[in-house]
Formats: sequence, C-alpha cells, structure tokens
Amino acid sequence: MNTNTLPTDELKKYGIINEDLSFSNKLNADDIRKFLRGYTIVADNDKSRATFQLTDNNTQLKVIFLERDKSISELLKNSKSKIEYADVQDVTDSIVAKFSFEKKAFIFDQETNKVVEFDFIKNGRELTAIIADKKDVDELNRYMAELLKLKFFLQDKIVQFPEIRKESTNNLNIVSKEFNTVAGITERQNHSQKQEKLSVQLNINDRDVYQDANLISEQNQEQDEGIQKSRGFRR
Repeated sequence: MNTNTLPTDELKKYGIINEDLSFSNKLNADDIRKFLRGYTIVADNDKSRATFQLTDNNTQLKVIFLERDKSISELLKNSKSKIEYADVQDVTDSIVAKFSFEKKAFIFDQETNKVVEFDFIKNGRELTAIIADKKDVDELNRYMAELLKLKFFLQDKIVQFPEIRKESTNNLNIVSKEFNTVAGITERQNHSQKQEKLSVQLNINDRDVYQDANLISEQNQEQDEGIQKSRGFRR
C-alpha cells in the first residue's frame, strides 16, 4: 500500500486531512485504516451525501455526490416509529450519473437502539426478510410499491444505457425476485385473513340460524296448539 502519493490537495479540499497532513478528527483509527485500504468514506449533510474512495493505488480520489429526497434528520426521526424509504440520486457531473438512482430503507433496530440503512439491491434479501417478519400487510404493500418504482426505473435504464445493460439487468433480476417474494407473502396473508374472517362470519351466522330455527319451531308449535284448541272448541 502506497501512502506517500496520496492526493493531498483533494483530501484537504474535502476536509479529510488537515493542513499538517493529519487525518480529520472526525475519522477514527478504524475509519482511516479502511479508507487507505479502499473502503468508502460517507459524509451526510441534510439531504446531501458525498462518498470518497481512494483508487489507483491511493493516488486518486473518487468523489460521488448524492442527493436524497428526504433529510437525514427526518429519516432518523421518523424511522423510530415506522420504516422510512428514501430515493437517492447521483448528482455528480457525468452522463451516467444523470441516470443513476438508488433506493434505501431506514429501519430502527431496537436491540442496538440505532437506525440501520438498507440498500434495496445490495441488501434486498435481508430487507425482505425483516419486513416479512413483521407480518403487517400494509407494510408489505408499502414495500412492494417501492420495489415497483425501482423496477420501472431499472427497466428504463436498460433502454437508455445499453452499455451497462448487464449490470442493470442483474439489478433488475434482484428487484424482480424480491417483488415476487413479497407478492407471494402478501397473497398468502390476505388469503389467511379472508379465511379467518369467513370462519368467524360462518360461526356467527350458524348460531343465528340455529336460534332462528328454534324460534320458528316454537312459533309453529304455538300456532299448532292454538289451531288444535280452536278446532276442539268448535267441536
């Protein structure tokens, strides 16, 4: 690993290192170690997000600017009461970036008391399992709607950028698989709820029918007795 050829001017520009070439105190030792090994540093501010990654044997700094449709404070606050979804758009000045789009889910983890961010593609299978485990049809329907948005976007991306068709198709397959999985779970849950509702209705109706039948029987008996008495009186 070569640390002597770091792009210091760029790193200073974005506040990753200081004028004396020491790393920012916002980064801990583990962050720095990973960054020098090629990991990405993520910086959030309101609706903006920037990612920084060293490339070409630590001689170049790759910077990507992203923008969410919701602020980070809003996502962190609201995710404590429900799952929050956010769209992330690449606003870096490049042709491909103009058609780059990510979808995230923010879920509050009660065990760690932290909000965890899930990517629909990178963490798709895990995200589906977490949402399905809630056994909430409304939440599953919300998730399906978000998956459908991403599915349509990827289909358009394949047409717009044939040069990255393979990557886009792979992502589309992932999203389609999760959508079908959730659709199947939702269908089973809806069917189960309908069966339970029908069973309850049948039980109630059966009891009413039984009571009505008894009432009719008693009325008929009283009418028969009345008829017999009137006939006897006539005789």
